[in-house]
Amino acid sequence: MSRPESPDLPDSCDLLVVGSGAAGMAAAISARHHGLNPVIIEKSEYFGGSTAVSGGAIWVPGNPIAAAAGMTDSREAARRYIQGEAGNLFNPELVDAFLDKGPEAIGFFHEKTALKMTHRVFSPDYHSDAEGAAEGGRSVDALDYDGKKLGKNLYRMRPPYADFTILGGMPLGRPDIYHFLRMARSAKSAVYATKIIAKYALDRLSWGRNTRLVMGAAVSGRLAETVFALNIPLCTGHELIRLVQDDTGRVTGAEVKGPRGLRRITARKGVVLAAGGYPHDTARRAQTFDHVKRGLPHYSMSPTGGTGGAIAAAEAAGAAFVETNSNGGFWTPVSLLPNPDGTKRPFPHLFLDRAKPGVIAVGHDGARFVNEASSYHDFVQGLIAKLLAEGQRSAWLVADHRAVRRYGLGAAHAFPARIGKHIASGYLKRDTTVEGLARQCGIDPQALARTIAGFNTDAARGEDPAFGKGSTSYQRYLGDAENQPNPCLRPLQGPFYAIEIYPGDIGTSMGLDITGKGEVKDRAGNVIQGLYACGNDVNSIMSGSYPGPGITLGPALAFGYVIGQTAADA
Repeated sequence: MSRPESPDLPDSCDLLVVGSGAAGMAAAISARHHGLNPVIIEKSEYFGGSTAVSGGAIWVPGNPIAAAAGMTDSREAARRYIQGEAGNLFNPELVDAFLDKGPEAIGFFHEKTALKMTHRVFSPDYHSDAEGAAEGGRSVDALDYDGKKLGKNLYRMRPPYADFTILGGMPLGRPDIYHFLRMARSAKSAVYATKIIAKYALDRLSWGRNTRLVMGAAVSGRLAETVFALNIPLCTGHELIRLVQDDTGRVTGAEVKGPRGLRRITARKGVVLAAGGYPHDTARRAQTFDHVKRGLPHYSMSPTGGTGGAIAAAEAAGAAFVETNSNGGFWTPVSLLPNPDGTKRPFPHLFLDRAKPGVIAVGHDGARFVNEASSYHDFVQGLIAKLLAEGQRSAWLVADHRAVRRYGLGAAHAFPARIGKHIASGYLKRDTTVEGLARQCGIDPQALARTIAGFNTDAARGEDPAFGKGSTSYQRYLGDAENQPNPCLRPLQGPFYAIEIYPGDIGTSMGLDITGKGEVKDRAGNVIQGLYACGNDVNSIMSGSYPGPGITLGPALAFGYVIGQTAADA
C-alpha cells in the first residue's frame, strides 16, 4: 500500500505543535483534552520522531501503574537520586515539576488515551547502588500495539531501522529478545519465536510490513491512534521556518514550509517546540560536545531530520539555550556498518552485548579502560576519556566465539543468524589467536594477550578487581543469569572476535531553558509569552546525567501533558 498524503495545513489553530514524537503528540492530546484545537506539524515525511525507533522506556518515579500493582516508591528518594546524579547542576524547579506532574501524566495517558502501559517489576536504575535508586517500578512500557488500528496512517509512521530488525523487517520487543536468544536451547522459546515469525509473515503478505509495533513504536502508534481519533491534524512534510511575534514579543504563529510552499499559520494560544533537539546539527554539536571540539569522531542514532531548526527559531525569537550540562548528549557506543556504496552507518551497542560474559572493551594499547556492563552513557564517558588519553579515534569490543554466537556482538546477531557476511565485510574481525586478532585490529598483540590472561584469571572466580564488572544489580540484570557466579564474567576462549567502536548518541541533552510549566525563557530569564517547549528541544531536567531507562520519554510525556494545561489556562 502507498503512503497517504498529509492533510493540508490550516490557516489558524489554538496551539501549533512542532514535532510528532512522544512530546509533541502528548502536548497536542493534552491541549485537546483541555479544550483547545491543536495542529501538529512534522518536518519529516514520517511521524513518530525518534520515539518511534527508540527502546520506548518511560521513567516516572511514583507512577500509578506500578503503585496499582503494589509497588512503593518515594518521591523524596527519587529526588535525592536525581540530585545525586545532577550534582551542582541540579534544577529543582524542573525536577520538582516532573516529580509532581509525572505520575499525573502517566495516569492521564493510561486512562484517557490509547497509550496503555505496564510497569517493569525489576528494572534497576542505572546507578542502582546510589542513594535513592530503585530496583524497579519507575520505568513503564507501552503494551505491544496492533498497527492495523492506524489504517493507512501506519504507512505515515516512521518505520523501524532495518538494522534493528530480523528477517527483513521484524522488530523484536524485550520479551521477544529473551526468547529468540534461547530458541535453540528451549522448546518453549522455540514455540514463542515460531508464532511471532508466523504473524510477521502474514503481515508481510497482507500489509507489506510488520504491523505488530513494539517498544518505542508502540508508544508512537498508541499516541497516534488518539491523535487521529481526536481529529488533530498531523501535517507531515511541514517544516518550521520562523516564529511569528506581535509587537509585545508574544509568539502568535509561525511560517511553515510545506508541499504548497511557504505559509503562515496563526496560533492563538502559541507554539510548542518538540522537534527532537539537534543531534544532526554539526555546528552546534561541535560547540556543545567537548570530545567533538577536541577532534574525536561522533555518530548519532537519531533520525537525520533532527537538525535543531526549532531551537534556532526559538533563539531568533529571543530564547535562551543552556550549554552548562555535564554532557551535551545521551551517549551510546556505536560501531560502523558498511553500506554498498562504501559509506558507513552507525549501529548502537546499548544493552545486548557489552555486559555479557565473554566480552571486554580495550583500546589500541590492548588495555581495558571501563566497566563494560555500565550504562551506555557511562561507557562512552569512559571511552571518550580513553581516546583522548591514548590519542586514538576508536576502541574495540573483544569477545570469544561462545559469546558472539550466544548473545551476538553489535549487528552480528546470535545463532542461528549467520555472521559470515560481517566477517567478509570487515565489520567483524575474527582469528583463532589473540595475537592474530590484535594484528588485524591494530591492537598491541602482547598487551592484549596479557590483558586477556589477567582478565581470565579473575573472571574464573567471578571477580573483576580492575573495573567491577557485574558489581551492581543493574549490571547483573544485563548479564546472563545462567552464568555463575557472576552473570557478567567468564574467561574468554578462542576463537576471538572484535568490533571497532566510536562515541555516539541517542539524542541531545542541552536545549531551551523552560519553566516548570513548559514556558520558554529568554536570555534574561523572563517567559516568552506564547512559546512552549518539551522533549529534547528543552534542556534535560537531568542536566546531562542519565539516571535510568526512559529518562527522555518520561519527562517528554510529563511536560507535554503540563503544556496542554498551561496553554489552555494562558
